[in-house]
Amino acid sequence: MLFQSIDDGATFTLDQRAGETDQLIVAVGGGRGCVLRTEVPLAGIWIPLRARVQLSAGGSDAELATGDLRVSECEAGVQAVGRGNALWIALLGGRRAWRGMLRERLDMPVPEPLLLPACHAASRALRRHAIALARAARNRADASPIPLLEIVLAMQARLGAAIERCPGRTYAHRRQVFLRLQRVRNYLAANCHLDLDNDALARMASYSPWHFIRAFRAAYQETPHAYLVDQRLLRARRLLHASPLAISEIAVASGFESRCAFSRLFRERFGITAQALRQQGARTQIRETVSRGHRAIFATPATIQEQLRQPQFS
Repeated sequence: MLFQSIDDGATFTLDQRAGETDQLIVAVGGGRGCVLRTEVPLAGIWIPLRARVQLSAGGSDAELATGDLRVSECEAGVQAVGRGNALWIALLGGRRAWRGMLRERLDMPVPEPLLLPACHAASRALRRHAIALARAARNRADASPIPLLEIVLAMQARLGAAIERCPGRTYAHRRQVFLRLQRVRNYLAANCHLDLDNDALARMASYSPWHFIRAFRAAYQETPHAYLVDQRLLRARRLLHASPLAISEIAVASGFESRCAFSRLFRERFGITAQALRQQGARTQIRETVSRGHRAIFATPATIQEQLRQPQFS
């Protein structure tokens, strides 16, 4: 593997040499404004470890937070920017590098595309492997990405059911149909707060509007509109925890035109009102602040020194 660290405010560009190597590249970004760009087609696995990362890939921008994982397909022009006191890791490689790595992990020929573009939830086990790999990259030490890749491949394998539900006579055809639908689904997730037109989404998938809705529903067992509404509600829930905006402003910022419709759908989705969830989050934050203050008051000098020696990963 090749390692690359990107520090606060620095920019690193992966050029033609990155696409020609048969080794995966492990990039670790740390600090505000650290930027990674790709000039050649590279597929990647992106994992925030602290704060947030703005990722531009697949024709859309998405903000990834701790607990998220994004797989980007093999394409050029991908850019990642650290936000705040960010810390993130990315595994990147061209088709040659990924084919060599994945062939060792699969008992069958590696299909195209090698990795399917998708957003996954990063488990604690996966983040532990990512942290270990990031530390090794920073220290230029030997480390294997295999434990992390095995978890990612297991998550990608769960997409198999959706692929089988896609129209197509052969597996290769169904996989290509799923790839087109998945690009639209990722676009919906990243731009759910916007007023999206179904005809434009259908063109993105190279379908007529009617066939697009039918294929999307067959693959994901819900309509594009139902998925869009769910993503808007998830965005609203994140804003309730992280933003000082009023609930009516959060409803508008999440793509809802009606506060009443937002309140009804939010309660149906999460079983609690937006106001109650915000108050619940505020109480939790107060308890955590008090707990941190208590630990700081009673911390011994030895404990403080030990914490300072440890890298601060989330």
